[in-house]
Amino acid sequence: MKRVVFVLLTICVLNSCNSNEPKPIKLNSDSCDNCKMTISNGKFGAELITEKGRHYKFDDIACMVKFAKSGTTVSTKAFYVNDYLQDNTLIDAKKAFYLKDGSINSPMRGNRAAFSTQQEAEQYKTKLNAAPSSWDEIFNSFQ
Repeated sequence: MKRVVFVLLTICVLNSCNSNEPKPIKLNSDSCDNCKMTISNGKFGAELITEKGRHYKFDDIACMVKFAKSGTTVSTKAFYVNDYLQDNTLIDAKKAFYLKDGSINSPMRGNRAAFSTQQEAEQYKTKLNAAPSSWDEIFNSFQ
């Protein structure tokens, strides 16, 4: 019986280490895993989590996509992007609403901004003179 409890406890501990949850980006401390620049802008950061649970951090959505497509990582489990309106708050990249170009100036010129809701993206579309976009379009637009 003790052996079964030990095995179950070990499985629970190992599963908790392999989380889908992003780790907070430490602004002005963490470096981008693609371009190696220090991540300093809380509006544009991003994070990729691999199937093995490794977290890679980026200063721009473009850096994350380029890194994911470069073949340097194993299978990707999740993508997160910073919410443009909530400084340094990561949201699920596949559920976010995006604007591109216009007056959006991200660190590596990806010029994409993510929002938690479609309503927020619509509100900022005119302010930023930007066009709506989607995760699929963003992921396919960078090489």
